[in-house]
Amino acid sequence: MIKGSVGTVTTHYYHHSSPLVLESGDTLPSLTIAYETYGKLNRDRNNAILICHALSGDAHIAGFLEGEDKPGWWDAIVGPGKAFDTDRYFIICSNVIGGCKGSTGPSSTNPATGKPYGAKFPVITIQDMVHAQKLLIDNLTIPQLYAVAGGSMGGMQALQWTVSYPDMMKKAIVIAATGYSTPQQIAFNEVGRKAIISDPEWNGGNYYDTKSYDAPGPVKGLALARMVGHITYLSDESMHAKFGRSLQSKDRIGFDFSTDFAVESYLHHQGDTFTQRFDANSYLYITKAIDYFDLTKDGSLVKGLSEVKAGFLVISVSSDWLYPPYQSQEIVSALTANEREVRYSEIRSNYGHDGFLLEAGQVNYLIAQFLSRTVVSDVMIRDVPTIEEGATTAVTARRMINLEVNHLPVLSGDGHLVGIVTSWDIAKAVAKNFLWLDEIMSKNVHTTTPDEPIEAAAKKMEEHSISALPVVDADQRLIGLITSDAISILVGRGNA
Repeated sequence: MIKGSVGTVTTHYYHHSSPLVLESGDTLPSLTIAYETYGKLNRDRNNAILICHALSGDAHIAGFLEGEDKPGWWDAIVGPGKAFDTDRYFIICSNVIGGCKGSTGPSSTNPATGKPYGAKFPVITIQDMVHAQKLLIDNLTIPQLYAVAGGSMGGMQALQWTVSYPDMMKKAIVIAATGYSTPQQIAFNEVGRKAIISDPEWNGGNYYDTKSYDAPGPVKGLALARMVGHITYLSDESMHAKFGRSLQSKDRIGFDFSTDFAVESYLHHQGDTFTQRFDANSYLYITKAIDYFDLTKDGSLVKGLSEVKAGFLVISVSSDWLYPPYQSQEIVSALTANEREVRYSEIRSNYGHDGFLLEAGQVNYLIAQFLSRTVVSDVMIRDVPTIEEGATTAVTARRMINLEVNHLPVLSGDGHLVGIVTSWDIAKAVAKNFLWLDEIMSKNVHTTTPDEPIEAAAKKMEEHSISALPVVDADQRLIGLITSDAISILVGRGNA
């Protein structure tokens, strides 16, 4: 395995046999979601992070697929010791519906006809993509994500998650994105779609059955769409630095319509290679979903984000003119107006929109700092089994066995924490024939609070040689429990 790499990975497929009702009112009779996972889900199932991909991305975010030598599209950020640390977190990435990398999309078989959907595939939205991802997360039996993250269209999905399912994540990372698509963004997408639809080989979206070496489908239109789109991902500075006015394989201009400049050759290459890995219809559907994206309510992003609950990290790229920094700042202002926790950083980069993929050093630092700023409430168990004082040791033992727990906080009749009992205490009771809980429970209980840094809670456990801390509010009422197992996933036993 390459150092810092997740190594060889496998793409998985979740088949959802029930219908999915879309925002438009149309229905997908069933769907398949392609996804990859990295790292391990902890026992409490609370260390999962969902990463959402951009327009042309897929589920393969890190590591190497069998037989391939090119790593996933965000391999610099995902892996052991990286921002999305697979030694600490369980990372999930899925291909969006409407895509062409394993999830149900226009190139998939329509069960009603036995042929590819083509243009009969229903129009989907970012909200529909997120709804499908929620089905996957439910299938993985993850009650709450630790974080949801993404850049560009992935950032839109992350924002949509916080609106559609505000209780489903603790943190959200939104990079080089917007709260609503602007006229300029819609305009560039429409040029790309027009290029595809104007290609005679598009044939109304029905080109799958006739694709061959001689008739490869609307590749000319798709290549042109990619060329236009790719220009928006760059910046004036980056194009000057990369190409200047350099000529391509010639000493002087040709005074004809051949390829003169290096930048022309580069765009042709980008367009041609894109057609080998992406479907033209998927490009139509996904760009349309981006155009429809609008989280404002009554024209107000403040109202649109009023119900979100996650803590946010919002990142922009200084030279990004596709999703310029002011659009990220609008998100920050809306969150601040709603008194939500938010951090904002602007990456200094000449790469343009692609800076979120290329500035690995800055992105790693910002995300790692944000994720590691963990407090007890981020990892505590909330629905904690308890026992009331005055119980017998036999009743306590049976409750522990039935619930498969090693710790039971002891509460008074009015709900205040008065002690804690462990499976070790029960063993001691059996050895010494103690009958009552009061004889074995620890009464001088070390506790923590929801906003205490996780490192402080870990240190408290180590100093007192205990494996769990009850979490209490200002009135000493129990609101949760944090265990050494949960902490070890985040900070490592060696640092606890």
